[in-house]
Amino acid sequence: MTRSRSKLPSLHRRSSDRAAGPSIATGPRRNKAIHILLVEDNEIDADLIRRALGAGDFEFDLRCVNTRADFVRQLARRPPDLILSDFALPGFDGDETLSIAKKSCPDTPFVFVTGTLGDDVAIETVKRGATDYVLKHRLARLVPSVNRALMEARERAERRLAEDKLRESREQLRMLSVHLQHVREEERIRIAREVHDELGQALTGLKLQLTWLRSRLSKEASELRDKGLLMAKSIDEIIHAVRRIATELRPGVLDSAGLPAALEWQAHEFETQTGLQCRVSARIRDTVWDQDLNTAFFRIFQETLTNIVRHAGATQVKVRLAETGDDLVMVVTDNGRGIREEEIYNTKSIGLLGMRERASLLGGEVRLAGQPDKGTTVTVRIPRPHRTAGKTNRHENSPNRRPRTGAPRSKTHSN
Repeated sequence: MTRSRSKLPSLHRRSSDRAAGPSIATGPRRNKAIHILLVEDNEIDADLIRRALGAGDFEFDLRCVNTRADFVRQLARRPPDLILSDFALPGFDGDETLSIAKKSCPDTPFVFVTGTLGDDVAIETVKRGATDYVLKHRLARLVPSVNRALMEARERAERRLAEDKLRESREQLRMLSVHLQHVREEERIRIAREVHDELGQALTGLKLQLTWLRSRLSKEASELRDKGLLMAKSIDEIIHAVRRIATELRPGVLDSAGLPAALEWQAHEFETQTGLQCRVSARIRDTVWDQDLNTAFFRIFQETLTNIVRHAGATQVKVRLAETGDDLVMVVTDNGRGIREEEIYNTKSIGLLGMRERASLLGGEVRLAGQPDKGTTVTVRIPRPHRTAGKTNRHENSPNRRPRTGAPRSKTHSN
């Protein structure tokens, strides 16, 4: 069979030319002609391939090229739905054709239609991205091969679309989670301020009025004076409770003195309430951290201490805050029983999930490691935001935002 190196014309089969054969109704272009690009330098073989495709129950248009330049030009001009290619071509071979196709349109199915192709070569082409291969003396296999290639392409496109939608959905959930975190913290700040300022001022005013009233009672009204004294003590207890509630909602030290001071304050509260020793050391540069960063570390630290009290059975807790490269790292170590592997990855552990989510929202991570009867180590690593001169963070101008005086100079904090 002689080969012609002349450029072959575009071939198109209309719906009136359809012959009986396997259906392609499930393909990616069900009601449209399938655009097929054929790389073939022999006109007779190209006509045989066109006739073999005509046995399929689908409409197609076939464009044939026989040079590398024409092949590249057609890929750039109109990406095909399917590429059919001879393996042995003058000037370039099937490997190069496949490589060009995978770079230009990696999702387009690629089928070799060739005279001879050894098993080893055929396997290698499939590994490199070819969808299938059909021998020219067995063109009856061409339509089933095309059907399968187009169906697989459709399934890949649907799977990719589903993955994109899932990724988009996850991103929306993440954005919602970020929003809810901000809303919750802002609400904590607002409620803490109202509780501290409004109730605190009202109770203080009530105590002053009660003191004024007691001062005007005669010495003979001892019973009323004693009752007034008891009422004043009750007001003092209520004021103390108001301050405690406001502090638990949002410690003012976190915004006014910075993260190291807030961790030290929380460690002191932890020691007072539980009797467990908790020591904090912080070696960081003098800087004002972003409020989101402060809040994330502080809330994760609170949750860690809660887990230690509930599950660890520890007597000592050590906390280290340091800068490592562009990250801020907090390491919390206890001497308890040690967390088990199944507990680390337990999806029902809401506390651990919340810790991971807080860090993840800022591009960080939380790692836990436990040794039986030796304790648990919680490592929190979050990238530090890059601040520019004169630029405030997103909460700097919030109406509920309290002014900050900046973090203390780098030193070691301990309780």
